[in-house]
Amino acid sequence: MGNCFSDGGAKSAAAGGGGATSASPNNHHHHQSGAGGAASNDAIDLYLNSHGYRGLFSQIELSLSASNLRDRDTFSKSDPMAVVYTKGRDGKLEEVGRTEVILNSLDPVWIAKHIVKYHFEILQTYVFRVYDVDSQFHNVPVKMLKLDEQQFLGEVTCALSEIVSRPTQSLTLSLVNGEEHAKDNHFQKLGVLTIRAEECTSSKTTAEIIFRCTDLEYKDLFSKSDPFLVISKTVESGSPIPVCKTEVKKNDHNPTWKPVFLNLQQIGTKDTLLTIECFNFNSNGRHDLLGKTQKSLADLENLLNEEGESLFVPDVVGQSIQNKVLKSRLFVEKYSESTQHTFLDYISGGCEMNFMVAVDYTASNGNPRLPDSLHYIDPSGRPNAYQKAIKDVGDVLQCYDSDKRYPCWGFGARPIDGPVSHCFNLSGSSIHSEVDGIQGILTAYDGALHNVQFAGPTLFGPIIHAASEIASQSLANNEHKYFVMLIITDGVITDLQETIDSLVKASDLPLSVLIVGVGGADFKEMETFWQVLDADKGGRLESSSGQIASRDIVQFVPLQRLQGGEISVVHSLLAELPSKFLTYMRSRDIQPQQPRNSQKCT
Repeated sequence: MGNCFSDGGAKSAAAGGGGATSASPNNHHHHQSGAGGAASNDAIDLYLNSHGYRGLFSQIELSLSASNLRDRDTFSKSDPMAVVYTKGRDGKLEEVGRTEVILNSLDPVWIAKHIVKYHFEILQTYVFRVYDVDSQFHNVPVKMLKLDEQQFLGEVTCALSEIVSRPTQSLTLSLVNGEEHAKDNHFQKLGVLTIRAEECTSSKTTAEIIFRCTDLEYKDLFSKSDPFLVISKTVESGSPIPVCKTEVKKNDHNPTWKPVFLNLQQIGTKDTLLTIECFNFNSNGRHDLLGKTQKSLADLENLLNEEGESLFVPDVVGQSIQNKVLKSRLFVEKYSESTQHTFLDYISGGCEMNFMVAVDYTASNGNPRLPDSLHYIDPSGRPNAYQKAIKDVGDVLQCYDSDKRYPCWGFGARPIDGPVSHCFNLSGSSIHSEVDGIQGILTAYDGALHNVQFAGPTLFGPIIHAASEIASQSLANNEHKYFVMLIITDGVITDLQETIDSLVKASDLPLSVLIVGVGGADFKEMETFWQVLDADKGGRLESSSGQIASRDIVQFVPLQRLQGGEISVVHSLLAELPSKFLTYMRSRDIQPQQPRNSQKCT
């Protein structure tokens, strides 16, 4: 998956994708999914969210073949064609494309390929239908064929992640009649369909650039400026979309930043015009524009070792806005292009993402027997916030976990005949924390509601420690795993420093922590509180002993902010996971294992 990132990581976190001159002064930022190499662009996450930008993607080429199809023709074999659809959350199908028709074959290998976009954070469901095309239509272009005039041979349904997460990046499924053809004989063998996925190499080509500026302006009264760069591209609507940023350089008017990496697929082409803005960092998010310029990647490559480019700022002259050229200049110290390992390289090489869950059972959730409780189980089957978060996140992550056994804990409650516990197994076992499948988590969650007494306070340290122990043991065993812990809570934690200490220690482990805030009683206080923990806000976590987190591993989303909006909790929580995953792998020079198939489309 493509991404742009600075090599600074959490140790040199910058912020915001804009300032009062170029964007809303209260910038929100949303991180992009995937990565062509490593570190995350945490500073622009909510900004992209607020502008409806969905994150980056990988281009995947799908190839189809089938075997043992039904023979529906009287005097010859079937003439099969496959049709590819995406299936929305509402169940509606949208056609992606069709293969060619292969004459007289029950074991077709279609040549036509289908390029689709893979988004890690979205559960993308595809439907593949096979038809026997009647001989009278053989001269009709496949796009013009009316499917209701052809004989249906069967269909398969699967998530795209089910295909790309397999070591072979291929999936073979038995064809079924499907709902629309339920009247046909369900017990007849219809054959099998094989779907193969290949990540296009264009998803991997990355430009590495080192920028330098000179003679930046003074913006702070009592110190030098704290500059950082934001690189944006212009889309069809004309609005700039931030795609990359550097770290903040403190008190430096002649900064040289750490390398940034721009994925070519993300940019478009080397000739796509980019806007490069230099801002002075302010902790309130209202960053001052120090200067800007517009260049393509080709232009930046030509700037290498040249005299640099003057920055300018928009200036109101009379009734018009003109560009005021500044003394400040932008230089390119390094420009190189290379192929970076992608998230899918690791997944197809056998690396897994293991899911873990921790649920808040403190008394502030309310009596679970009453409808106003956050833990109320609705007899109609409508999920509460806890159930929805578990299912939505679990449905995406389960494809990347082979055994589908998930550790799950509760905190802030008193188990039967015991003291208040801040880390107890939802499984009911005193030894084993794992349950089978996402449904197993939901069942264990429901069961614990009847077997514990809600209490408090809200402590995160013990559950983060439990997750860290599992990740640490996996690391010691040289297992190719990365762990994702989902914490669902209704309020403000009371062990802030202990939680920070646990997160700083865990930043060296293959672990990310996703936090969903539910309920509204302490919503504003909770959001302010979590800004301390979420390094996306421009800060960095420091333990009580002075240790700095090696990377940002926390993502926090209040459920209220996203309810009823276009962007789901799942998108917001999961969009940056591949980037955090790659930050960890790259910082430790961990290479993906070689997958069984190595062909890539171009």
